[in-house]
Amino acid sequence: MRVLLVDDEKEIIIILKDYFEANGHIVAAVLDGNSALSLFSETKYDIIILDVMLPDIEGTEVCRIIRNTSSVPILMLSAKDTDMDQILGLGLGADEYATKPFSPSVILAKAKALVRRNEGIKGIAQTDVKGKEDYILHYGKIYLDSQAHIVKVDQQIVNLSPKEFELLHHLMRNINRVYPKQMLFDLIWGEDYGDVSTITVHIRKIREKIEIDPANPEYLQTVWGVGYKFYGENK
Repeated sequence: MRVLLVDDEKEIIIILKDYFEANGHIVAAVLDGNSALSLFSETKYDIIILDVMLPDIEGTEVCRIIRNTSSVPILMLSAKDTDMDQILGLGLGADEYATKPFSPSVILAKAKALVRRNEGIKGIAQTDVKGKEDYILHYGKIYLDSQAHIVKVDQQIVNLSPKEFELLHHLMRNINRVYPKQMLFDLIWGEDYGDVSTITVHIRKIREKIEIDPANPEYLQTVWGVGYKFYGENK
């Protein structure tokens, strides 16, 4: 795994770089946003670990610039949970976050899970199990293009966070199939870390963006006692 590590705290740089390299990964580490963007333009990375607070450009801006041209997984670091809730809620392009202080083993586990998931998304976007292209899905007023990473509702683009997009994409690909929360969590977040209740939160956020009446969803439905499904007429 090739990692770009961006943090203005030298101690964190040393700890994470040593830990990742001891586990067989390649790490490029820089202390500011401009250096990160310069390295990113020259080298392909499997994941970017990016601090929110940087001395020159805010990490959120670095994230936004990178996301304009790349779907590389981005793991944000911050000293405050509230910062990360806002970042993910605004859909600035971050895939996951960790708050300081943290264990290097947790950061490595999160990074591995993000890279695995990103590789899975690429495979799904190319072919389905029958080998046919399925990157464009269209049911009712909901349109999803997984290659362009676009969702439209009634022909209007809506902004989803990376995890919201992946969750919606998975349910739309498996139209009318009911998934328990734990299964969705394992598929989208991986089994290394996290809280299954995050599924409920993300479902609510997606409904707020795609449903006319989120309290009575037409598409993203709850099957009580079982889980969730995307309802649509089978093609």
